[in-house]
Amino acid sequence: MALKIRLARGGVKKRPFYRLVVAENTASRDGRFIERLGSYNPLLEKSDTARFVVNEERVKYWLSIGAKPSDRVDKLLAEVKITEKAAVRNTPKKSAPKEKAQKRLQEASEAKAENAPSEA
Repeated sequence: MALKIRLARGGVKKRPFYRLVVAENTASRDGRFIERLGSYNPLLEKSDTARFVVNEERVKYWLSIGAKPSDRVDKLLAEVKITEKAAVRNTPKKSAPKEKAQKRLQEASEAKAENAPSEA
């Protein structure tokens, strides 16, 4: 049984509200969960203490028995200093320009360097 600490969406259309829950990773996003650990309201100001309310003791317990937080939850827990900040992921290589485009960019930069007046 793999466990996840994740956000379950509540609220109405265009007014989201999330509950921080522990659930099996096969359960649906808003479906069955084991325990509610807190709440997250993205509509409140970042400085508002009610924006992210969490039961720190229970979160640490679930992390200690192997529950994995989702990416967003990991970021939120790092903000309140319950977990370490996750390493920043690099942009995937797929999004880099392809070979022809890179060659064109290189040629353009070389041409620009040749045409630039030299300082003497």
